[in-house]
Amino acid sequence: MAVAITKDNFTENVAQGVSLLDFWAPWCGPCKIQLPIVEELSEELKGSATIAKVNVDEEPELASQFGVMSIPTLILFKDGQPVDKLVGLQSKESLKAKIQSHM
Repeated sequence: MAVAITKDNFTENVAQGVSLLDFWAPWCGPCKIQLPIVEELSEELKGSATIAKVNVDEEPELASQFGVMSIPTLILFKDGQPVDKLVGLQSKESLKAKIQSHM
């Protein structure tokens, strides 16, 4: 299961290793397609990468901090620093390849 990220647990979840954050909202159509893909990745990559989601309605500060203008936006972090940003619906294969390229 993908970790739900808030401003309070953000740092502890992305500080080490590779993390993928899915910025989404419940009313967003493409987000509803992206979310099951993110959940599948969280199961497949358990123990090797952190897969997480950020509800932009509940965490507007995080969305603003990382310049999220449209959703879904997926940001890849390596040791706490953003290394890649993908806007729009992404396939599981392309996300997995991006994550693995930073491991």
